[in-house]
Amino acid sequence: MTGMFELFIDEDTSFRFRLKAPDGTVVAVSKSFPDKRAAVCGISDVREYAGMGLITDLCPEVPLRGPAPTPQAPVVRQTSPSAVPPLPSPPRHHSPLPQRERTRSWHTPALVDHPAPV
Repeated sequence: MTGMFELFIDEDTSFRFRLKAPDGTVVAVSKSFPDKRAAVCGISDVREYAGMGLITDLCPEVPLRGPAPTPQAPVVRQTSPSAVPPLPSPPRHHSPLPQRERTRSWHTPALVDHPAPV
């Protein structure tokens, strides 16, 4: 099940929408819009832009308190898709080939020893 947008009129008689999670939790509430059509366009914009939106961390560093703080991952501040760091390569969990397979020639001597006619 996916989230749901609810369109409603607030106490100032402006149109707004809220995004609810599948369990009914309100995830986001929009700004106020002058009319229903503008609010529906706002929902369309959220659907378009939020899918793979970048995260920009504007929060100040907060020192950890306690006996032994765990090291935090570095904060990456992004302003464009080109600033995304590459993903680490996954660990390899396979056995190397046996020695006989690594030294085996895949070419026949006729193709390797004689150059091809031009």
